[in-house]
Amino acid sequence: MTDDPRNLPAVIDGARPAIIPTGAGELDDTLTEEAARLVFEGMAENTRIAYAHDWHLYIRWCADTGRTPIPATGATLANYVAHMTAVLYAPSSIDRAIACILAAHDHAGAPKPNTKAARLALRAYSRERTKQGHRTRKAPPITIDRLRAMIAALPSDTSKGIRDRAILVLGFALMGRRSELAALDITDLSFTEDGIEVHIATSKTDKDSHGETIPIPYGTHRDTCPVRVLKAWLDILRANGIISGALLRPIDRHDNIGGSGPKRAGRGAGDRITGQTVNIVVKRAALLAGLDNPSSYSAHGLRAGGATSAARSGAPMSAITSHGRWVDGSPVVAGYIRQVDRWNDNPMRGIGL
Repeated sequence: MTDDPRNLPAVIDGARPAIIPTGAGELDDTLTEEAARLVFEGMAENTRIAYAHDWHLYIRWCADTGRTPIPATGATLANYVAHMTAVLYAPSSIDRAIACILAAHDHAGAPKPNTKAARLALRAYSRERTKQGHRTRKAPPITIDRLRAMIAALPSDTSKGIRDRAILVLGFALMGRRSELAALDITDLSFTEDGIEVHIATSKTDKDSHGETIPIPYGTHRDTCPVRVLKAWLDILRANGIISGALLRPIDRHDNIGGSGPKRAGRGAGDRITGQTVNIVVKRAALLAGLDNPSSYSAHGLRAGGATSAARSGAPMSAITSHGRWVDGSPVVAGYIRQVDRWNDNPMRGIGL
């Protein structure tokens, strides 16, 4: 048994055929490289990265304990959950690991293990953590006041500062996922009299890539107006000879932009930022702005902050879910609205305390 990448299921390792270690030898049904690549690219980038990590840990544990990864038994799955609780993984991480293992079985055509014992073990672990005072950590929403503070802290006279402003403002106004921001091309932007239209080619709720165009109006503050901020960034790109391709690009410490001729932004950096870059930009801006616990901020805070601020201004849930590309009736959006309502509709408000 090995954790060599060649032994990853095609759903996780799309660069090569699926070769799954089993107790009876390799499975006869394998995917060609092309089929495996298509399966791999059909998953979101963040999911691929997380599943690859989860799978690596799982088969290492199986090798150490003499267990068969696929097909696994319900007892194997429950014991692996117990192992993860012993090393204090977060319940959400354990739940994702279970999903990864089941997905591997599904794509290998192997019978799935019974998950009842594993789920009960995870439930017991979650209850115990709650009793011990553990709470689910959530990235704080980047409200409009926080966004303004972060924008004000960024330099307005460097390519990186102007790009970072574009990332923050667009992420907030678009209620964008970091993967959506990283995937944008210059041609995905269309300026109109009312503002700007942003074409999202694919998203988490649009797995078949039908695409959706999101309108964003002019803002009332110059530094946080999505239209003005994006035009400033496009001016920088044009000045560097960039008129097509990726909208948001890596920039090196010399302020060289990826894809801008002979000077490239870092060795092997490419012409497009990654979702992780969006996270780094958010954390750096939070630190520069002097926000409390800046490391707790993430790209998701832009998405959550846009939705929360919209709810606070009275936008209906249907408008928020449509704009942010959530499914209708999303419990996530409902949660954002409840957070606003518990203050707006607080029974202690206005009683004379």
